[in-house]
Amino acid sequence: MQVGPYILHNRLAVAPMAGVTDRPFRQLCKMLGAGYAVSEMTASDTRLWNTDKSRRRRDHDGEVAPIAVQIAGTEPVQMAEAARLNVAHGAQIIDINMGCPAKKVCNVLAGSALLRDEAKVGAILDAVVAAAGVPVTLKIRTGWDREHRNAVSVARIAETAGIRALVVHGRTRADLYNGTAEYDTIAEVKAAVGIPVIANGDIDSPEKAGQVLHQTGADAVMIGRAALGRPWIFREMDHYLQTGRKLAPPDLTEVREILLAHVGALHAFYGEHTGPKVVRKHVGWYAESIPGGQQLRAQVNGLGDAQAQLEALAHFFDGLADSACVTAVEQRLAA
Repeated sequence: MQVGPYILHNRLAVAPMAGVTDRPFRQLCKMLGAGYAVSEMTASDTRLWNTDKSRRRRDHDGEVAPIAVQIAGTEPVQMAEAARLNVAHGAQIIDINMGCPAKKVCNVLAGSALLRDEAKVGAILDAVVAAAGVPVTLKIRTGWDREHRNAVSVARIAETAGIRALVVHGRTRADLYNGTAEYDTIAEVKAAVGIPVIANGDIDSPEKAGQVLHQTGADAVMIGRAALGRPWIFREMDHYLQTGRKLAPPDLTEVREILLAHVGALHAFYGEHTGPKVVRKHVGWYAESIPGGQQLRAQVNGLGDAQAQLEALAHFFDGLADSACVTAVEQRLAA
């Protein structure tokens, strides 16, 4: 798949997820097989940028190209300026968020709320494409609610505006993350436009990735929640799409290495105060596939020191070294 001048090495993308797809997570997913990753959403109002959280969201140091930054907002001029400034900070692709269903985003008429105003959609896309100077992509849902599905119409507006790729989450805003994704709607969007279309929603296994690509005709798939605590899902999907065969899951030793490296990267990125807090949620996701994981999660949640967290994790995995525990872990990882 290609986005502007950037040829992606496979058809697998990491979804932008607030509070999750920071630089360490994006780098880890790319190392484990993702061909593309989009940063967590950045507000277009630059007055909100002077915080540690905002500065970290614009930190792309050492990140594998192409560097894609997602912006959200409601005003064309403000969105255009945000795009321009993010490019100045290293963004090579600008992604526009018109898919977020969160109330705090939709209540200010941003994210998927914009799908109710196609004229505003067109104005924002025109302004950002004109200002960015790099490829611009767009993420949408299938509509505001099931009575107002307008993904095809918005996709055509996007193509006319010069959008270089389109991500479609197969739910309406009203659906939030409930129900099942509408792959037929994504297929309709793909048939209606000539730009690359990326399918998103409920893609949680290598087999499902292949099914969705076949059913929708999409150029790629975007993985979100399924990668939490399981970043190796990308190499499993890549192997399956290339060979038609399932790849063996990581063994316990590799899971230990991946988790400890991820935790160490989070400590380094966020610092001694914030890092241990961020680590807790990631350990919780990893713990879901590990016997005794809930006890591990509780232990790490009680630790506010980075070194203590690393030592607790290492000690936990050392305790799983007997053959019965290894078998149980690997059975869960393979499930």
